[in-house]
Amino acid sequence: MKLSKNLFLLSTLILLFACACNKDDDGGIIDPGNDPNFTIVANDDGVLNDFTKKVEVFGIKLFAVPAVEDTKLLHAANLMAQYLDNDEDGTPDNPAVVARMVDNNAFMVLWKNENDLNINPPSGWEGQDLGNDETQPSFVANGKTGSFDAALEEVLHLITHVGYAGVYPDIFGEEIGSELANAMDIARGGQFTSVPNNYPANAWYTYDDTTCDYGCMATEYIYWALTSMLGAQENRLDEIGQEWTLNTRAKVEQTDVAVFQLLTDPQYAFPTILPDGTYKR
Repeated sequence: MKLSKNLFLLSTLILLFACACNKDDDGGIIDPGNDPNFTIVANDDGVLNDFTKKVEVFGIKLFAVPAVEDTKLLHAANLMAQYLDNDEDGTPDNPAVVARMVDNNAFMVLWKNENDLNINPPSGWEGQDLGNDETQPSFVANGKTGSFDAALEEVLHLITHVGYAGVYPDIFGEEIGSELANAMDIARGGQFTSVPNNYPANAWYTYDDTTCDYGCMATEYIYWALTSMLGAQENRLDEIGQEWTLNTRAKVEQTDVAVFQLLTDPQYAFPTILPDGTYKR
């Protein structure tokens, strides 16, 4: 089909305008993706300059290097939104948690190669990384089968570590004596400040990464408990059982009573529906 000359010129102008509006600082075109809520823009913040792409969710910034797929960056943004606004009404379920994250410059960096993480964030910024290849947007849609979507983990880590631990240090703080830590000590079969040679036989949380200190263990613990309650781990017992055995909501409720009560207390507004990467506000 042939276009008239005028229509052809108009189409060309529209295309040029669209390209001009979506270029990064080096002149490369930024594809905003097919997303109704979030647009990828150029990182012009003057920080993390190698991470040229950026999306903001409730004021929380997600940066990505050029090699990260736009669909992966947008997926992480949608998960962030769904975790924080689980009823998807456009307002965070726990505004204090979001405010704490924004005040502490919580951010994510999405990388393609590990050397992308040779970064020096500004003082006072608290970040979490997520790899392009470990981000699997189809995991939930495929019935929670296949390669696990690490974005479900890493996005939640940022929220609990900066947001919940910051707003409620006596409850969700990641140090000895908080209610979360007390529950974790039960789950591990004792209060271990480092990984024991062998966990007690009655432990159901047996993470053995020696690089993970007590605070890191607490971050991982709340992730395992909450995502199991939301259904993310229901098909993964064979894969995760050496680290965490309560892979369903029923198992958490029956066995880890302390953490179940914390995560279902309505005053904290934890999500009750597993994010799938399709935020609909």
